[in-house]
Amino acid sequence: MLPWFQNDRFPLYLAPMAGVTDLVFRRICKELGADVMVTEFVSAEGIMQADHRTRRYTEFDDEQRPVGVQLFGADGPRMAEAANKIIDWKAPDFIDINFGCPVKKVVSKNGGSNLLRDCPTLTEVASSIVKGVAHRVPVTAKIRIGWDSNSVNAPHVCRLLEDCGVAAIAIHGRTRAQGYSGEADWEVIAECAEAVSVPVIGNGDIATGADVEHRRTTTGVRGVMIGRAAMQHPWVFREAKHYLAHGVQLDPVTAEERWEMILRHVRMAIDWGRYGPEKYTLQSMRSRLMAYSRGLPGGKQLRSRFSTVESVPELEDIAADYLAWHSQREETALAISA
Repeated sequence: MLPWFQNDRFPLYLAPMAGVTDLVFRRICKELGADVMVTEFVSAEGIMQADHRTRRYTEFDDEQRPVGVQLFGADGPRMAEAANKIIDWKAPDFIDINFGCPVKKVVSKNGGSNLLRDCPTLTEVASSIVKGVAHRVPVTAKIRIGWDSNSVNAPHVCRLLEDCGVAAIAIHGRTRAQGYSGEADWEVIAECAEAVSVPVIGNGDIATGADVEHRRTTTGVRGVMIGRAAMQHPWVFREAKHYLAHGVQLDPVTAEERWEMILRHVRMAIDWGRYGPEKYTLQSMRSRLMAYSRGLPGGKQLRSRFSTVESVPELEDIAADYLAWHSQREETALAISA
């Protein structure tokens, strides 16, 4: 058994998200309580071509362990070879196979969730990678519940993956056709947990500590994976840990703490240098800044300003303006209620 499941541990995974779960964001989520990291997915063919840009997606800090590198592709032997190259470079704690990505450019190459409707190829891919690297590191997989509502086959796929030697399976409770719309189907995830003996990690619509506790107690999952909620609120891991331990929700994150994190995130990204000089880093991070603003009072106005931000001083000005407005708003609310 994977060590992070031993002794009845219930790990919180940070879901792999392209363009989001880079080295810096994983550092932040680890500090806030995420137990297991998975990198942004990388193309097995890109690794085989020794593409420097592709290789950068496999970077991680030892402090982030346990961490896995996620691969996508459809050629089992080539993917096994790519996995061995990654293990030689970085020695991750596990290799994860992407059988769930709904993005067209991945699906069109017969990767990601497309393999859910091609179980022979899915089995060949999983078997090849397990045979190629399981003597070095465990192999896990991430799937969706099916291609569409007429072909929900996740329990069957989970049994196939277990037979191939996959050590754990993360399941997003939506079909590929759903994308990220509608609700995650946790009944199917629960069926999958009952269908196999390896740990199943549930993913979908987890936004609070209460959500984590509910899924822990009402399904057979051995852990949960948090994705989009962490994009806008990475504190979800800290809150979930507290809720699991004490049964109560932590006080909400203050506006000041939120802005301190936003500015720190940007400065860390600039120091890392993956996105280039400050201006290009800010441009690359605009969508990340907008995610932080979701659900905040005045979020629409913030997103308008984030859409053109190009420097840290400019972002500091936005923070100062927002905090002043927020403070005045709270004072007005207190005066009205007095």
